[in-house]
Amino acid sequence: MEYFINCNTSTLAPYTTPLDRLRAAHLYRRLDFSASVPTINNAINQNAGSLVDSLVDQALAAPVIPAPAWADWTNANYPDDDDLAGQMRRAQFEEFSIAYGNALLTNGLRDRMSFFWSNHFVTEIDVYNCNQFLYYYINCLQRNALGNFKTFVHEIGLTSAMLYYLDGVRNRGNNPNENYGRELFELFTLGEGNAYTEQDIIETSKALSGYTETGEEGCTQVTFNAEDFNTENKTIFGQTGNWGYDDVIDILFNERGNEIAGFICKKLYEYFVHPDSTGEEGGNALDIINGMAQTFVANNFEIAPVLRQLFKSQHFFDETTIGVIIKSPFDLYLNMVKETGFGYDDTTVINMIDSAGLIGQQLFDPYDVAGWQRDRQWINTNFIIGRWLTSEMFLQRFYQDNAEQFRDLGLALSGNAGQTSNNPDLVAKPIIDWFTPKGLLTDADYDRAYIAFRSDVDVNYYEGGTQPSWTLLGWETGPSQVYLLLRHMSREPEFQLK
Repeated sequence: MEYFINCNTSTLAPYTTPLDRLRAAHLYRRLDFSASVPTINNAINQNAGSLVDSLVDQALAAPVIPAPAWADWTNANYPDDDDLAGQMRRAQFEEFSIAYGNALLTNGLRDRMSFFWSNHFVTEIDVYNCNQFLYYYINCLQRNALGNFKTFVHEIGLTSAMLYYLDGVRNRGNNPNENYGRELFELFTLGEGNAYTEQDIIETSKALSGYTETGEEGCTQVTFNAEDFNTENKTIFGQTGNWGYDDVIDILFNERGNEIAGFICKKLYEYFVHPDSTGEEGGNALDIINGMAQTFVANNFEIAPVLRQLFKSQHFFDETTIGVIIKSPFDLYLNMVKETGFGYDDTTVINMIDSAGLIGQQLFDPYDVAGWQRDRQWINTNFIIGRWLTSEMFLQRFYQDNAEQFRDLGLALSGNAGQTSNNPDLVAKPIIDWFTPKGLLTDADYDRAYIAFRSDVDVNYYEGGTQPSWTLLGWETGPSQVYLLLRHMSREPEFQLK
């Protein structure tokens, strides 16, 4: 698949042209995990600024996943029998996975952002292996997803998931562990080698010490133990004192605010706009990132104003940004559910989560502390075949569950042509274009898709002849024809893009 060069020269000035379908779909594919036909249709001709404000406001107001009954359990709450305890833990984990999968499907930008942050403030469930820690970690991501980044950094570092994952729980004053201090700068706030020294890491690690109290039972939330805190003076970014955890966060944002803003806005840009943030081929990505960073600092590190600015901009809606990001596995499956509007249940959700893991995106368990590297990393020989086969599997299940929903989708997309036209190409084209950011690349690609849609229906039915002419609305093969078209589309390169 060709790598897209970023040559976008549009600015952060507001995009004021009423949204067309191309840009309405683009907005929802990036800001959310796409949307249904009625939702996109409703967005057409709307003002981008008003729509974005509405979507951001909805995200800020979205409720978090309620605490499960087991949220504050410790190992003492589980059966003594290891097999029974293991079964209970696995059931709880599946329950919470489904809850979060449903949140990704229903909570729009809020959980698009919580998912983004899970790949920034990375933890791995198989390292800390505690459902209770996972719940509070995701709760922190959801609560802070569009909130204040400084508050977010402060809170995430004190979650038990993070304290166990990056060895904070082993960071004692007389024997500092540098793991979290290093990643706090390198991966979470500043970027590798940017505006900190090895000595800053050493001194910061001493200041972060003391969060070592784990209780007598496993899966007990970590708390502060003053006996394990380093009480020496520490010098961090030139500031000297008997600093503790809160002081580290204050000093970091006071002394390195501009660097933090640039690093985070670059990641937001690459995630939401274009994977190439260099602008070396004539684009102005660096200027856009600088503008976002200025907004970030001016708003005291509030995330929502930066997103509003970006999603309302001419730069975001420029044609060169559309269809240039490769869908992650979760994009692939969740987009399918939302763009088709097909019925699904919790079994569908957990099956999609499991399938995503098979093709490189294991929920709650990225590769390592650097997270999933995204974009071209999603496509290799094994993964692309897996993407095809799993997409076809889900389409087959949807068809077996309710074939008529395929006709309904085709009619919703083709409109009057689906009800009156006996030309299958006129009916198929809007369906094809719906599932691709900019349609297919060549006429030959469309011809192959038309053949898949025509299926084995006799040509006489399309052209009239002596038989009643075909329409998608009335012909019995309509659902299967839409199904076969979607199976064909799921293997097209353009289907892999957003």
